[in-house]
Amino acid sequence: MKFCSLCGAGVRFEIPTGDNRPRYLCSSCDTIHYQNPNIIAGCLPVYQDQILLCKRAIEPRHGLWTLPAGFMENGETTREAAIRETREEACAEVELQQLYTLTSIPHINQVQMIYLARLPSPLFAAGDETLEAGLFSEADIPWDQLAFQTIRNALRFYFADRKQGVFPLHHVDLAPPERRDS
Repeated sequence: MKFCSLCGAGVRFEIPTGDNRPRYLCSSCDTIHYQNPNIIAGCLPVYQDQILLCKRAIEPRHGLWTLPAGFMENGETTREAAIRETREEACAEVELQQLYTLTSIPHINQVQMIYLARLPSPLFAAGDETLEAGLFSEADIPWDQLAFQTIRNALRFYFADRKQGVFPLHHVDLAPPERRDS
């Protein structure tokens, strides 16, 4: 950040009085510009014994599979965001159940919230951000073509929990990926 979004003056990066973290401070109007994590909301839609997945038509991870999820918008709840993202990406209507995974991803400043959801009928299609959508049984999940570790985690939790018939909230703190020299 170089300029204040309120008055246009230059900003400096320092710890404000009474704070403990560096922030962008306006040199003119003294506004403190806080930067906070983005919330990703989505769902794990279940139809009978299958999961609805979407193949991404956008970056990052174009062409890989994911659960319907995306950035929460201002003015909506996490539940509303999960339902909206499912409509946008999979053209599907779901009945949200409980919050199922809560993942902190501090290295990219995100928090992901995935709800367990019931897909009442197998009506879905690829939305604008989706190349294709499909229902997958556990044996058919494209594990090596999943877009994100968070999605892999949610699916693994689900299939393990399904065997027990109990679906607790899973809270995960995701570490940054290791750098690989090749």
